[in-house]
Amino acid sequence: MKEQFTRARTFLESARSIGVLTGAGISAESGLKTFRDSGGLWEDHSIEQVATPEGFARDPQRVWAFYNARRKAAHAALPNAAHQALARLEERCRLTILTQNIDGLHQKAGSRNVVELHGSIWKVRCTGCGLVSSEQPIELPPLPHCTSCRNLLRPHVVWFGEQLDVDILRAAQGVVEACDLFLVVGTSAVVQPAASYPFIASHRGKPVIEVNKEKTPVSEIASISLLGLAGEILPEIIPA
Repeated sequence: MKEQFTRARTFLESARSIGVLTGAGISAESGLKTFRDSGGLWEDHSIEQVATPEGFARDPQRVWAFYNARRKAAHAALPNAAHQALARLEERCRLTILTQNIDGLHQKAGSRNVVELHGSIWKVRCTGCGLVSSEQPIELPPLPHCTSCRNLLRPHVVWFGEQLDVDILRAAQGVVEACDLFLVVGTSAVVQPAASYPFIASHRGKPVIEVNKEKTPVSEIASISLLGLAGEILPEIIPA
């Protein structure tokens, strides 16, 4: 393992442009539940009820109660050592984070170049005029409405069955193509299209470093696969 850490540090020190993919695992280390864990996010809520357009159409108040709880949890959460290490690394080189997380913890840690693949829990979108806004209190009314057209607001996140924004996809593809090193942190690497990015990078001859609690499909193609907590590993390979 020590040799792997040394190799990872060498890769990171020599890279001029780094792409990073992060998933729920890095946020879990800040105490935010994930839907895959036992006792996790969806234990008392089915995906169909709170994370699909159909569920929102059936019972928007249930969906907003769920997302208000998530907003409060995300507001209370603090970036962990992994978030902070990535923010430090951005100060030394060109680095862009492609995150599947919607909690804003990367930005709270100081990262500036963040592409939110699945949207942001801190933004809302009008179901009528389509206006996207982040000027909202932490806890919204049970059924919040647009101040412009009075139609119902929804969370500005990508639900199951919805497509990612075309501009977001284009930005992510550009990061994968332009980087000379790709870092994968805290993701099971099964949700598309994000799961394909490490493989695209590897196919283009770019080194891939994986940091995750357990092996994933990325482990098979990674130049280096470091198993463990991101909050422990990243500070070791990205020293202060």
